[in-house]
Amino acid sequence: MKLLTLIFANLLLILNPASATGIAENWQLGFQRAISPTARAAHETHDYIMLLLWIVVIFVLLLLVVTCIKFRAKNNPTPSTTSHNTIIEIIWILVPALILIAIAIPSLKLIYYQETIPESEMTLKVVGRQWYWSYEYPDNNDISFDSYMKKEEDLLAGEPRLLTTDNKVYLPIETNIRIQITASDVIHSFAVPALGVKMDAVPGRLNETWVYIEEAGTYYGQCSELCGILHAFMPIQIIAVPKDEFKLWTEKAKEEFSYKLDLNTLKLATK
Repeated sequence: MKLLTLIFANLLLILNPASATGIAENWQLGFQRAISPTARAAHETHDYIMLLLWIVVIFVLLLLVVTCIKFRAKNNPTPSTTSHNTIIEIIWILVPALILIAIAIPSLKLIYYQETIPESEMTLKVVGRQWYWSYEYPDNNDISFDSYMKKEEDLLAGEPRLLTTDNKVYLPIETNIRIQITASDVIHSFAVPALGVKMDAVPGRLNETWVYIEEAGTYYGQCSELCGILHAFMPIQIIAVPKDEFKLWTEKAKEEFSYKLDLNTLKLATK
């Protein structure tokens, strides 16, 4: 079964070449290339279930063809009046049950793996808003900023339309990152396909997931929960860099984004 799954997965890759830049390609039907263990596990589970589904579909089609040919009126002028068959009834109950079990076990293992957050080295807080994202780095100088979609007239050469943001999310590669997700108004959904991340952002609730990015690059996502008139204009742009480059970025971002306390204003407010 593992060999068949591997062959089927390779056929999918041949028929649907995946992007290596974390962005969907025109006419692409398959997944984007997995850049994290969670994404890879999801792809493997998908390929395994698809193999089972194809086996079921082909079996049912063959059964229909055989039935139509073997039991047509020309070959059976006097049809059988049999109304019960204990063996067949047992088979058509047990076989679907076994198929469902074969699907449920890897599916539950995948869900458990995705929801079991390993010991994290840093935390990224994400807040969904109508219609942009806010990010916080509590472990890195309390950096926080808002991220809006870039207008088409502001795009630089090579930047994808509807996916590029003004402020990018920088994350280190080869790092266990805890992602805490919530919303301030309506339900949103934080989704980055190449990283295998998709989690609802619900007002008043803090959801958690995690990611381990294996390769440096730029990865795109979008809000995946209908959240209003500008739902389609809430892109996510993540730039994964080596740890030393991420450290340099945090120093630069500290000056650009960190909240600066105005002591004079504070004194005035307390009078």
